[in-house]
Amino acid sequence: MHLLITGGTVFFSRFAAEYFIRAGHAVTVLNRGSRPQPEGAEALLCDRRQPGDILRGRHFDAVLDITAYEPADIGGLLSSGVTFDDYVMISSSAVYPETNPQPFTEEQTCGRNAYWGDYGTNKLAAERLLREQVPRAYILRPPYLYGLYENLYRAAFVFDCAVQNRPFWLPGDGSLPLQFFHVRDACRLTEILLRQHPDERLLNVGNPAPVSVREWVTLCYLAVGTEPVFRQAPTDVPLWKYFCFRDYAYRLDVTRQARWLTDLTPMEQGLREQWEWYRLHTDGISNRKPFLEFIDTHFRGSC
Repeated sequence: MHLLITGGTVFFSRFAAEYFIRAGHAVTVLNRGSRPQPEGAEALLCDRRQPGDILRGRHFDAVLDITAYEPADIGGLLSSGVTFDDYVMISSSAVYPETNPQPFTEEQTCGRNAYWGDYGTNKLAAERLLREQVPRAYILRPPYLYGLYENLYRAAFVFDCAVQNRPFWLPGDGSLPLQFFHVRDACRLTEILLRQHPDERLLNVGNPAPVSVREWVTLCYLAVGTEPVFRQAPTDVPLWKYFCFRDYAYRLDVTRQARWLTDLTPMEQGLREQWEWYRLHTDGISNRKPFLEFIDTHFRGSC
């Protein structure tokens, strides 16, 4: 196939570009050109909201849209003159209101989520515009994505704690559940959709079973080669000041995904791969947050 991948230089979009190149597909990436391009890909450099004529007359077997966050992102691309046979958009679980019954299913009404705010409502508006203009498009709604090239300070934060032989400060008793999906599995599922063209166009995606914060942190430490010592953070300190996820428990029903993909990447393997990359690329985090500084200042002497 000849694929157009939006982005291609950071985290999931970079992983996807390299994944599909290795699989033997021709890959064109669309980005502003501010970072190194994936080796083996054709790069088209522009603002996707104002692409000019760079895509006019181009045809692709499929568009893999990983960087659509608002309706303007969809509108700019679809009005560019590009044509395609298939379209896959990576959306988000943030489109489900936190008040919906859990696990969230694709049939539920979507709307504003108080924890995710505009991020979720903008994703939902982008989804709706895409479905209006490309009814046959596939839309994937993942929970937390993880894997090689992750540029968010999540697993990297725990790796830093492990490398520095720090105890880990848990929010509450550490039972907060987190649901993940490896970017490799997202690519594998996309391949299946493009090959088999199932009728269901909207899919929740993710590992079927969440893991607790305590379990996830333990796996991160083990990837580094050590084991955590846990301490409980003071209950009067907001979680976001010292921890890398929101204080929000949710779960996606991934029954539809399981019809097509069941052999998912074991989290132990995914985190080990992520650590092997991060230990050589500690500068790959784009939004490193001062969790460690806060802990050192405010938790010193706490039990």
